[in-house]
Amino acid sequence: MKYVVVTGGVVSGLGKGVTASSIGVLLKAGGWRVTNIKIDPYINIDAGTMSPFEHGEVFVLDDGGEADLDLGNYERFVDSTLTRDHNITTGKIYQAVIAKERKGEYLGKTVQVIPHVTDEIQEWIERVSKLPVDGCQGQPDVCIIELGGTVGDIESMPFIEALRQFQFRVGTDNFCLIHVSLVPVVGAVGEQKTKPTQHSVQALRSAGLSPHMLACRSQATLQQSVLDKLALFCHVSPDCILNLCDVSNIWHVPLVMHEQGGHLAIMRQLKLDFRKLDLDSWAHRAHKWDTVTEPVNIAVVGKYTGLGDSYLSVTKALMHSAIAADRKINVVWVEAGMLENATLAEDPAGHTDAWAKVQGVDGILVPGGFGERGIEGKILAAKYARENKVPYLGICLGMQTAVIEFARNVLGLKNTHSTEMMPNCPDPAVIFMPEGSTTHMGGTMRLGSRRTIFQTLDCKVAKLYNSQPFIDERHRHRYEVNPDIVDKLEAAGCFFVGKDETNRRMEILELDDHPFFIAAQYHPEYKSRPGRPSPPFMGLILAASGQLKDYLSNEAINMRVNAPGGFLQSPLKAMNGGLQKDLGIP
Repeated sequence: MKYVVVTGGVVSGLGKGVTASSIGVLLKAGGWRVTNIKIDPYINIDAGTMSPFEHGEVFVLDDGGEADLDLGNYERFVDSTLTRDHNITTGKIYQAVIAKERKGEYLGKTVQVIPHVTDEIQEWIERVSKLPVDGCQGQPDVCIIELGGTVGDIESMPFIEALRQFQFRVGTDNFCLIHVSLVPVVGAVGEQKTKPTQHSVQALRSAGLSPHMLACRSQATLQQSVLDKLALFCHVSPDCILNLCDVSNIWHVPLVMHEQGGHLAIMRQLKLDFRKLDLDSWAHRAHKWDTVTEPVNIAVVGKYTGLGDSYLSVTKALMHSAIAADRKINVVWVEAGMLENATLAEDPAGHTDAWAKVQGVDGILVPGGFGERGIEGKILAAKYARENKVPYLGICLGMQTAVIEFARNVLGLKNTHSTEMMPNCPDPAVIFMPEGSTTHMGGTMRLGSRRTIFQTLDCKVAKLYNSQPFIDERHRHRYEVNPDIVDKLEAAGCFFVGKDETNRRMEILELDDHPFFIAAQYHPEYKSRPGRPSPPFMGLILAASGQLKDYLSNEAINMRVNAPGGFLQSPLKAMNGGLQKDLGIP
């Protein structure tokens, strides 16, 4: 097993996750099987109880693990399926060590950070790195480990020490350390400063880890004199310094690393055989994104719009679908609370601006969330989309708000709500799931991959999934549609075309008298991939750009089913005969 470790210095948020993911792309393009591990030094067991404002979105895995958003980057870039154990936290490590101490596994010993905590970290890495994540048998060839935070953080010290020991445990030919750092520009002269990176590397080396490569982040291309200075003072060979300057889209990052020979430096350090990399499809996607010009405008009506990372998987899923539909996505962020009538008195200009955004887009997406704040704004967004025939996609809470809106304004249940916001609601449209915990918050939701069975294949969403009888998607919720009012909702035209295996839990709703009004209890964004977009997102983009009808035809569905991999790089091929040409069909 070979290991690539990615650390960061100077400041957080430099793009260690994208760097680690891009390394995975390069190695996979060379034919190596790749896996990823993310180390988060916080004491939380997982990211599930964190606010999106604090740490960005919570990424949900197939096994129900609530993980750092970087695991989403890994899965999207490398097209893997990770587990909860691929996200290591201080909380998990100490929990494991204390459990062993209580069992008596350290009997007679004083349990200490060194060696017990550091040994647990190393054993965890070795165990998890051997798990296959690409659907094939056997262990991966290379494990890419990202250490969160920055070098010098007190929380990271046990992990730094564990990695110092780990390099000797696995052997120097199986260990490659890449340090991501910032080269800022200071002053009006525009001089690129290397001192922050020098100090960051110095701190890393003082802890016993010497980087084999540097990945230097900058706004503009680094001057040769700056690269030479970094090599001299950071004890790194000049051909092992990568300049990752700002690019037009993150799909360019693996290409930039390839152009600068980053893959060659990694191969040399890990004693891997030199291979030619197949990056044609990746390059095509990156350059296509830069050349597509026809826009499609989608309003994301959310509660956490102040931080883009709060909806990272949603925006990536929109990108995947837009590029496949030959459109340039323009995400219009709308704070849900600004749509509410109460805001009109407090901030009339903000209220007017928010509604102008909603009324000026091609489609509306209401993502998930928790709590009462902004809920009425989401309900109003669903009402506007339904009444004005605007393409709508609701996810998790976005489905629940669509049900509440329909129950209020179509069924006439004016006092209906969710018991999450109104515990004593007389006519609840959304209720607490009976198996949920009312005392513990962490890891107690309905999480992970669950099966949804289509009640009919004669509906838009089933056709988007290529008329498959069932699907498996990832969930994260405590509340569900009240099954007692389902018959009333369906009688009025709100059909639940997807249900769980018990037939009691509503998974997908679709309005029959609307061009595209679909909502799902699950989170389709988590399984969206470049080149294999999520079907509900694909439907929203196609409906918003006037391309949905042809995509849902039987002919197009058959072409997608019979295409290599079961999908199309561009769904437009199914409309203009491009796929037949690609497959050699007359």
